[in-house]
Amino acid sequence: MLTSIIAFIILIAICVLFHEYGHYITARLLGVQVHEFAFGMGPVVFQRVSRKGATRMLWSWRLLPIGGFCRLAGMGEELEDEIVLSGMGFNEQPAWKRFLILLNGSLFNVILALILTVFFLCGYGVLDMESTRIGEIMSGFPSEQAGLQVGDQITAVNGKTVSHWREMSEALRDEGGKKAPVSLDVLRDGKTFNLELLIPVNKEYGRPMLGVSPSMRRYGFIEAVGSSAGYTWRMSKLMLRGVVDWILQRQEVEVTGPIGIASMSGRAMREGLWSFVSFLALISLNLGLLNLFPIPALDGGRILFVLLEMLLRRRLPEKVENWIHAAGFVVLIFLMLLITCQDVYHLFWTK
Repeated sequence: MLTSIIAFIILIAICVLFHEYGHYITARLLGVQVHEFAFGMGPVVFQRVSRKGATRMLWSWRLLPIGGFCRLAGMGEELEDEIVLSGMGFNEQPAWKRFLILLNGSLFNVILALILTVFFLCGYGVLDMESTRIGEIMSGFPSEQAGLQVGDQITAVNGKTVSHWREMSEALRDEGGKKAPVSLDVLRDGKTFNLELLIPVNKEYGRPMLGVSPSMRRYGFIEAVGSSAGYTWRMSKLMLRGVVDWILQRQEVEVTGPIGIASMSGRAMREGLWSFVSFLALISLNLGLLNLFPIPALDGGRILFVLLEMLLRRRLPEKVENWIHAAGFVVLIFLMLLITCQDVYHLFWTK
């Protein structure tokens, strides 16, 4: 439980702070006044005021270490002693500036996912399915009994040449499970030799099992960047398709709230650093994409109003827009409570 809480706090802190920093740095670069950048929520524990010219900004550390926020001037969140300098409020900016400020929170989450994936591919790697090189020998299986070693490369199964792991697995499944031994050509230290061994059907898995797993492949930086971009694009499409399917009820999609994410993040942390890094990348990407959905109170809802303003050249009255976002916020809280109740039910009553 404690591990899950710590992992969840770290996860949310990194994802939300990166998101809010995207809003912050874009606002500063575009000349928009920022009242406060906060780490955490709730009462202020520590704060520091910085001044640049006529602008005053508060950096704060708050009691609950869950995420944070960036409070921009001109959004109706001013404290009693705060003033909005002329021309520097968010709502005074042209539509394209407001669009970029709103967009870049989610964009920074996507960038974080890309960075973490590159870090993962360079530092840990992925299973190498493009070759037949053995990365692990499983105890008690035919591979161990036959004397196969880590680093060996299987080049042929019963005379059929294999060059990819999937191709090798299919050949072993087709040729194994018989009374006759299976012939393997094995490349070791530049020399090829032949092994003949029985590969019976494994009772646990229900199919012939040699008992080997692929080796890990680490990427170079340039290759990792390209692979990270491709992986992020594919995952983005899968996530968006899943959300659309859930909304349209086209198929059953498991939706998880804070408790479910905390449980999964704790599991990832217990599995080790690299498992947590990959999970963090996935959640950051998820947060960035979901925030772009055109739902009132989310960045995507605000972006929708800005795009309509740019298209129609007419701005919705500020009070009306605020009412719409407030109603959207209430609906989101209600949905979050429902999902949290579902998480609690699955956590305590479905085990």
